[in-house]
Amino acid sequence: MNDHGQSDGLVVPAKLPNNAAGGAAEVVEERRPAEGNTASETRPGRRAGVSVNSDLDRVRQVAVKDKQARFTALLHHVTVDRLRAAYRMIRPGAVPGVDGVSWREYGHDLEENLKELHARVHRGAYRATPARRVFISKPDGRQRPLGIAVLEDKIVQRALVEVLNAVYEEDFLGFSYGFRPGRSPHDALDALAVGIERKKVNWVLKIDVKDLFDRLDQGWLMRFLEHRIADRRVLWLIQKWLRAGVIEDGKWSRTETGTAQGASVSPLLANVFLHYVLDLWAEQWRRRHARGDVILVRFADDLAAGFQHRSDAERFLAGVRERFAEFGLEIAPEKTRLVQFGRFAAERRANRGLGRPETFQFLGFTHLCAKTQVGQFRVRRVTIKKRMSTKLRELKIEMRRRAHLPIPVQGRWLASVLTGHYRYFAVPGNINALGAFRNAVIRLWMRTLRRRSQRHRMTWERMARITQRWLPTASILHPWPNQRFDARTQGRSPVR
Repeated sequence: MNDHGQSDGLVVPAKLPNNAAGGAAEVVEERRPAEGNTASETRPGRRAGVSVNSDLDRVRQVAVKDKQARFTALLHHVTVDRLRAAYRMIRPGAVPGVDGVSWREYGHDLEENLKELHARVHRGAYRATPARRVFISKPDGRQRPLGIAVLEDKIVQRALVEVLNAVYEEDFLGFSYGFRPGRSPHDALDALAVGIERKKVNWVLKIDVKDLFDRLDQGWLMRFLEHRIADRRVLWLIQKWLRAGVIEDGKWSRTETGTAQGASVSPLLANVFLHYVLDLWAEQWRRRHARGDVILVRFADDLAAGFQHRSDAERFLAGVRERFAEFGLEIAPEKTRLVQFGRFAAERRANRGLGRPETFQFLGFTHLCAKTQVGQFRVRRVTIKKRMSTKLRELKIEMRRRAHLPIPVQGRWLASVLTGHYRYFAVPGNINALGAFRNAVIRLWMRTLRRRSQRHRMTWERMARITQRWLPTASILHPWPNQRFDARTQGRSPVR
């Protein structure tokens, strides 16, 4: 019995069948470091998230010990305390949903609102609200649809995600990094670089799942969730969110497929879907069919795979296409490419009269073959030029809006922009791109200040003093990939 007078009831039936029409998911397998895996398991006590309280320890322990356990009582873990913590995690300035309720308005009578929300969730009176659809520009010029949920939906989703993480963080494989507690894009980048440098990697295959959040099959998703979740109230909540629909230009439309990109629960649902559709399949393919070394790193819908043999890479790509077709997914052809890459790429291409090794893009960086000062191979990462150009275009528009603000106000804002840029892109080997971005920002700022008056006195000497006062200089903030990767894995790295 738990503190709420309910049992953490666990039913252990036979696995769901794997012979359904269209191809069902593989059964859950024991999680262990696989050969060639470039990612490590997260540390004990962190897999379910650093904020998981002791009341979820029982769930986590059972998830670790019994990979066939289905959890029949999870909703009681969505407590008022957990709802309050979820509310605190929401950004106060976040755009409200269709009901117009802001974070601050809801907080005026927070405790009563949370108690009433908790009661509705547990007695079955809670209703999901349609998300408000907006579009944001992508670096390639396309529009990405986002679903802005109402505040109460965000609160309940965040609280439930914390509970479900206690289960799924024990199931997800080591090479999955996207939107998981204690894991970041830089952890994925480190794992990829270390894998390429330490394993026999001669070819890199970059795969992007086409419109994952829009095309995700809700029927398959619910079946995958039922592998582990037998609490009908939890499944009911997820179905309510999936079927709530969206409102665009004042009109409601049903969502037959996908999960709203931007909803708090969507990253976890996408990870669950790809865990069964891609991760388990890829892990089994690596063990059973690969002739040489294979490394895998997935961050959300981006997969980077390294291969010793080109034939393995080509067969893997064909297998992924076939696998995706069974579950309604596609590979984005314009973002999928196979390149010769690794420690011998430059030499082998030179022997065939070809140019320098090709590059590939992953998580905002262009990856290149390079060498250290002593001639050892290393992977170099530089900011994707198109992404930097897009950011500068956005800054140009925003600078026009702020053109008549005082220089100190502009300086503080631009300093925050540069700091955020450095925080992500300041990796070893990328100092030139960081400096180029800062110089471009300075030029934009100078043009903006000069346009404030036809008789400006903004010389380069004065501009240099202003930028020295307000804009942080470029510097490397991240360690080398192998240093952070080894520190994170604490010598238990499955790279071998």
